Amino acid sequence: MLTDMDLDAYLDRIGVNRPAVADSASLREMHRAHQERVPFENLSIHLGERISLGTDDLFDKIVRRRRGGFCYELNGAFALLLEGLGYPVTRAGARVYGDEQRLGPPFDHLALLVTTADGDGPWLADVGFGRHSTYPLRFGAAGEQDDPGGTYTFAAAADGDVEVLKDGAPQYRIETRARTLSDFAPTCWWQQTSPDSHFTRTTICSRLDGDGRISIGGRTLIRSGAGGRTETALDDDAAVLAAYREHFGINLDSLP
Repeated sequence: MLTDMDLDAYLDRIGVNRPAVADSASLREMHRAHQERVPFENLSIHLGERISLGTDDLFDKIVRRRRGGFCYELNGAFALLLEGLGYPVTRAGARVYGDEQRLGPPFDHLALLVTTADGDGPWLADVGFGRHSTYPLRFGAAGEQDDPGGTYTFAAAADGDVEVLKDGAPQYRIETRARTLSDFAPTCWWQQTSPDSHFTRTTICSRLDGDGRISIGGRTLIRSGAGGRTETALDDDAAVLAAYREHFGINLDSLP
């Protein structure tokens, strides 16, 4: 669990005041702010840094060291913040749709099902999927949910699972059974080490920027949004390191 001082430090990291109540409005504010301030990134894998899902390690990396992470880290840490503020949180495993719409393995992704203090919800909160919804989605609700990130729908799947679709395309399938963060440790290790994991193949660092995104992929700075997509080549190591500092607040001594 996070202490009150930890919670204040985390809220400062994402630029949000402590909410008076654990309600849906505050959840929306934190969900967006987290994606704006804490990048989705896999740099640790390419820097040879060990990724740990321990509470102290997550807090140290994201809050003290002001880094980001991938789904297990980002949603794992966000769950700790929400619980400390009084939100009931279920950690749910998901299988991500990949090439040719094939489902990935169990625990391929960590998502959060969040209820407010007055019982409103559950809300699907996901600050660790890269390009996804800006705000939480009402989990399992019928019909379309419009969001700056796209139009989202839910559909029933086998064995009580739930499909999450964006603009009609399936994104991932959630298993609604409650899990612990340690359940994700084996797949987290696989994602860090396997040549078959897309996280080991290239570097990515990305965050929400208005209603678009700003990203560094390899040696390219990418801006995307309603106005389209632009790519800027980063010509040398110094330019890449400067872009990490300027756009993500990440200070590195060497390139991943």
